[in-house]
Amino acid sequence: MAPFRPCARAHVVREDLSWSRNTNSLAKKARQRLYHLRRLRDFRLPSKVLRNFYTCTIESILTGNITVWFGNSTKQDRQALQRVVRSAERITHTELPDLQTIYYKRCQTKARRIVKDPTNPNNRLFSLLKSGRRFRSLKTKTERLKRSFFPQAIRALNQGN
Repeated sequence: MAPFRPCARAHVVREDLSWSRNTNSLAKKARQRLYHLRRLRDFRLPSKVLRNFYTCTIESILTGNITVWFGNSTKQDRQALQRVVRSAERITHTELPDLQTIYYKRCQTKARRIVKDPTNPNNRLFSLLKSGRRFRSLKTKTERLKRSFFPQAIRALNQGN
């Protein structure tokens, strides 16, 4: 197999298809931005401004294409990212949404967009059951496929109904 060479501005996926390098780089970038959040706190800015800064800089880093990689990330990777969120909570003195909640909401939103658009090539994966209220679950044989976007999105839509 050819050696792995990361591309600029692309997701980093290892040959064993793990997302560890990607999540490690995201956590590192987010921790670097925590410094700026601490500096703003030291200037005694209101919590609302600190939270806005968190949402615009740190959360946007952590949740970039979260529907792609979060489902198949390891527990350790998720915990590392969640530690950054908890640190930001302590700095801003406000409660911030955890990454699992953000992932769930983004899956629902993206799935609803796919269902509404009949020209989307993935629209056929979202077929309603006879009741017309719930979507048919995809048959998944592997744990990796079960944790990927489409089965997770169908579960999110069915729980939201």
